[in-house]
Amino acid sequence: MPPLPALTIPLAISTLLAYLNARWSVFYDYLLLSSLVKIVVREKVAERQDRLNLFYVLEKHALSLKTANRPFLVYDGRTWSYKETYDTVLRYGQYFKQNFNIQPKEVVALDFMNSATFIFIWLGLSSIGAFPAFINYNLCGKPLTHCLKVSTARLLVVDEEVRNNVTQEQLAEFSSPAFRDGKGSVDVVFFTPEIENRILEMPAVREDDSVRSSPRARNMSMLIFTSGTTGYPKPAVISLSKLWAGGSFIDGLLSLRTDDRIYTCMPLYHATASILAFCTVLLKGCTIVIGRRFSARNFWKDARAGDATIIQYVGETMRYLLSAPKQIDPVTGQDLDKKHNIRLAYGNGMRPDIWNQVKERFGLETIVEFYTSTEGFSGHWNRSSNSFSAGAIGRNGRISELVLGRTLALVEVDYELEVPRRDPVTGYCRRVPKGEPGELIYALDPSDISMKFQGYYNNSNASNNKILRDVFAKGDAWFRTGDTLRWDTEGRWYFSDRIGDTFRWKSENVSTSEVAETLGNHPAISEANVYGVSLPHHEGRAGCAAIVIETGVVDVPAEILESLAMHVIANLPRFALPLFLRVTAELEKTGNNKQPKHILREQSVDPAKVSPDDRVYWLQGNKYVPFTLQDWQKLSAAQVRL
Repeated sequence: MPPLPALTIPLAISTLLAYLNARWSVFYDYLLLSSLVKIVVREKVAERQDRLNLFYVLEKHALSLKTANRPFLVYDGRTWSYKETYDTVLRYGQYFKQNFNIQPKEVVALDFMNSATFIFIWLGLSSIGAFPAFINYNLCGKPLTHCLKVSTARLLVVDEEVRNNVTQEQLAEFSSPAFRDGKGSVDVVFFTPEIENRILEMPAVREDDSVRSSPRARNMSMLIFTSGTTGYPKPAVISLSKLWAGGSFIDGLLSLRTDDRIYTCMPLYHATASILAFCTVLLKGCTIVIGRRFSARNFWKDARAGDATIIQYVGETMRYLLSAPKQIDPVTGQDLDKKHNIRLAYGNGMRPDIWNQVKERFGLETIVEFYTSTEGFSGHWNRSSNSFSAGAIGRNGRISELVLGRTLALVEVDYELEVPRRDPVTGYCRRVPKGEPGELIYALDPSDISMKFQGYYNNSNASNNKILRDVFAKGDAWFRTGDTLRWDTEGRWYFSDRIGDTFRWKSENVSTSEVAETLGNHPAISEANVYGVSLPHHEGRAGCAAIVIETGVVDVPAEILESLAMHVIANLPRFALPLFLRVTAELEKTGNNKQPKHILREQSVDPAKVSPDDRVYWLQGNKYVPFTLQDWQKLSAAQVRL
């Protein structure tokens, strides 16, 4: 038998390490920080070699005997290897160069649904040194015209399936020499099977490296538009660095393997799918399975068909999957919701109230939630396989807090002015204590803002509005996220609200996300979108929730209304109660499964503006009862006070 110390010393060391890891999240910090180191190393090497253009990454995989025949792109039942994709991309590049004389560093607008063709056009443009501008394929009318104009593109490539979004009047407007502020007209190409055949007959010619030269990581790679929920979408400049950083970090965070297959049906025009899925796959050398568009009914079937090992979600995607009927194999009786090879799901926007339901119903061991923005340059990440960080958008241990603590801050907010609050004496902003909500800001180099933040394309005013100066010291500069978050003493980050969504009522700040989470925990509610509404003769904004009842009805039974009232009264402070419920058959959502609020806010609870298909109820005492035209007239006549 070995002497006692030989057994006790290793055991003591093991116990100590386990204690330190539990207390300070040492191993988790290692995962985060090693992923950050990977970003720096890979980016610097590519920058030194002037190989930042993603075309070179594809080329490296395509010309390597080890990876050339590895499956890269899967779409609509067809698979392209890295070599096949490379040859196809070269042909697409030649098509745009020879037919439209597209030059290096020229912008080409792409109005396309998810497909393999989207990728071929994107990388084809990269192969000749041009920049794609990704346009939301749901846009039409003035928003579409706006996006095309601000992109400065002289060529718009349109998916045949969304041809009807472009009217004859718009085509005439685009063809005017004055459309691009006197710089000429826009050519519009509707991508038909005939054009695809012409492209595939082009020679697979590789342009000289000089056309792709872009030796600084901060240089532009593409334009991605913001969602436009508060106005017209703005084109965010996406740097080469962001492609490398996003793809490399996700690689480390997911512990990605070369045999992994990531399934995404999130729109490729948005950064979540294009950068955090596609670029991740390309940099790793594994496989991406692309879905045409999100379908709650077909999601798991498509994931199984693509033999996916990882799935991606955004916004309310997982809520919609939970709302879909359970899928059972009619022959074997097997639960198809759990019949898959998915080892984890990752994305952003999954609310805490459905977190555990998702894991249980779909048999997912690990969820990786993150927080970031299209125009931002940093983020928060939470890889969770237990209950400790369920519902958090990020987490960190003590070591990463020390490393990253000086690069970010949470500051007090003036919710009426919708800006960080300044100390009346010093003029500086004030950090909030741990556990309290504050606007998240990231540090910038005041003498070199564009090193991290490249701003919006040709829009210096919008770019400058995202920069906060003299925050904690004279001359410093910080990037405003516009979001309020909470950072607790255990290192967990929770989303609080979007500034502008938080509203004032009874001299208190009401967080719409907190109210939505509470409503989401009620079994009768399948979806809720919370906002504040202005009422006649009342200061501030009263809480209102547009909700979808599980049964799909809008005339809510009295027992459910009573139960809802009891639920919110028991779980929310009085000032945060949703005084109005707007019951609808379906809530509007963006192409990225997020909930816009601005139209709902504008309509308020005015019966003349609310859809006649919806029903409005209001809280009277301890009950929700129908809100009628007569009730609105009483409010308007100052005969009712809330």
